[in-house]
Amino acid sequence: MSPTPPLWEPSRAFKDQSNLKHYIDWLFVKKGLFFRDYHDLWEWSVTDVEDLWESIWHYFDLKSHDTYFEVLRKSDDDMIGTKWFTRATLNYAEHIFRQKTKDRPALLFQSERQPLTEISWAELEKDVAAVATWFRKRGVQPGDRVAAVLPNIPQAVVAFLATNAVGAVWSSCSPDFGEASILDRFAQIEPKVLIVADGYQYNGRSYDKTAGFRQLLSQLPSVKLPVLVPYLNADAQMEGTVSWNDVLHSPTIGLDFEAVPFDHPIWVLYSSGTTGKPKAITHGVGGCLLEHLKALSLHQNVKPGDRYFWYSTTGWMMWNYALASLLTGATLVVYDGAPAFPTLNVLWTLAEKAGINHFGGGAAYFIACRKANLSLPSERLKHLISVGSTGSPLTPDAYTWIYQSVRKDVWLISLSGGTDVCSAFVGGNPLLPVYAGEIQCRMLGCKLEAFDDNGRPVVDQLGEMVILEPMPSMPLFFWNDPGDERYRHSYFENYPGVWRHGDWIKITPRGSVVIFGRSDATLNRGGIRIGTAEVYSAVESLPEIRDSLVVYLEYEDGTGDMPLFVVLKEEGSLTDELRQRIVSALRSQFSPRHVPDRIEQISEVPYTISGKKLEAPVKKILMGHDSARVASRDTMRNPEALDVFVTMAAKARV
Repeated sequence: MSPTPPLWEPSRAFKDQSNLKHYIDWLFVKKGLFFRDYHDLWEWSVTDVEDLWESIWHYFDLKSHDTYFEVLRKSDDDMIGTKWFTRATLNYAEHIFRQKTKDRPALLFQSERQPLTEISWAELEKDVAAVATWFRKRGVQPGDRVAAVLPNIPQAVVAFLATNAVGAVWSSCSPDFGEASILDRFAQIEPKVLIVADGYQYNGRSYDKTAGFRQLLSQLPSVKLPVLVPYLNADAQMEGTVSWNDVLHSPTIGLDFEAVPFDHPIWVLYSSGTTGKPKAITHGVGGCLLEHLKALSLHQNVKPGDRYFWYSTTGWMMWNYALASLLTGATLVVYDGAPAFPTLNVLWTLAEKAGINHFGGGAAYFIACRKANLSLPSERLKHLISVGSTGSPLTPDAYTWIYQSVRKDVWLISLSGGTDVCSAFVGGNPLLPVYAGEIQCRMLGCKLEAFDDNGRPVVDQLGEMVILEPMPSMPLFFWNDPGDERYRHSYFENYPGVWRHGDWIKITPRGSVVIFGRSDATLNRGGIRIGTAEVYSAVESLPEIRDSLVVYLEYEDGTGDMPLFVVLKEEGSLTDELRQRIVSALRSQFSPRHVPDRIEQISEVPYTISGKKLEAPVKKILMGHDSARVASRDTMRNPEALDVFVTMAAKARV
């Protein structure tokens, strides 16, 4: 390993006062288990899997309305069909309301339209009770689907908690999705209830969505209870819908929680849908409850009274994950709007005003802050304990920027997981140091390895990320997937019985993890695999470069081509001198194999709405595939960015 010193190390007091240390001490007292260090603890957690998850159940004192019979019943056929805590019945929202108190607010909310406001636990409970009662009186039953197209606003939190309280299944999309994309998702699950806002605001501009939602309603015949949330216009109405305000003011009989089986569906999340129909990934109530308590409390050290924020929309799994901070007794900070409007400072100013302790966002946001040379007076962020990043690999330069420009003593938590488990496989650890470009650890209960080409675990080598033991929050199933065919194809096709996640990683000798990008976009050059994240970290460190995208094209004659596409700052042009500096940076920081065959300038890199670069679709377009088949423009932040690649492909065929 490189002797490079860590960017951050926890103090003795920080370690001793951490939730993870408390859990380790609890294991010693209650179970007689002693661990020398985190690696020992992790080894136990992935070897004695049943003991780990049963200890999580008891440590967090889960409330079950029926006693569980067995902790784990493994499936005979890969991990699909694994059963956890059989016969137990519980409720996720009930565990959230166990934290209610008069001492602190439940939510803090700010948007482009509204200044920072507090929402008490009493107010939250009153609204959730009203919506849940309205649902019950109109026949919404356990297992019915409640779909929502809402901005990231308190009404979305209320709607989810009410849905869960009655045992129904939640599913949400962000209103910036195209109607066709929303229909692709909701038509699969046939919702009984559809909750929509009249529109949303982003970058200072309002977008009325009522016409599109009328059309959406007409194409979802399963919807019996359409509800309109007035957001842009307090007097908004839509024919055939019930006003959210009327729902809130209907007679209430108090908040009751429906106890459902451990593996009862809690929500349906969706794959990006950049290629083909989005997969409707269905998770269980108990699995998400256990996983979120473990992840938020033990790995992110979120405590009662902390203020937790993660910039997200309702269409990204990080919305669900952030909401889980309420399970720990934290106050959830909710923001609706663009992360850079009116300036890149807007979220950091929110962190100051709201006294945020745990501040999270997509890696692309932090990289944008670094590129803008944003500098934040540390005294403004005196409450900040941790900064969290996910969505794509965080570059070493961005790590360094956070410690130089945010706070030198902040704990940087880089997470990687996905919609697939609505959590992280690798993430933070309050007992371990932080090194630039490295994720601190493999999380408890996640038996993650890097497989070489022969399917063997390797350390300090690039490999395919795999999971060797089941986790409670793995999908129950994909909705409308007879025989689990899409489920099996998505994770278990390459290694029978082993979950292949699709990331290209390296596990370091110290147990940290480096992610090099999606393995389906890996640059397989001359038999040597190169992670796209390495290329981006070198290229985007140059001050002239705003963004970049690299792919490797394989041709039938056995040859290949590795083009690099760069977006320049302002009105710069790609000169031979800049090309040479890009080449030098890649060669000196990595290897000659990282040097592209050609470098071309583009105006913008295509992204999904959740902030992921469309590497694989661009590769397929450049290799002659129909762009309409390889990328759904409704799921993109900037669909017009694909046009330049379509034009390139057309010229290549002439």
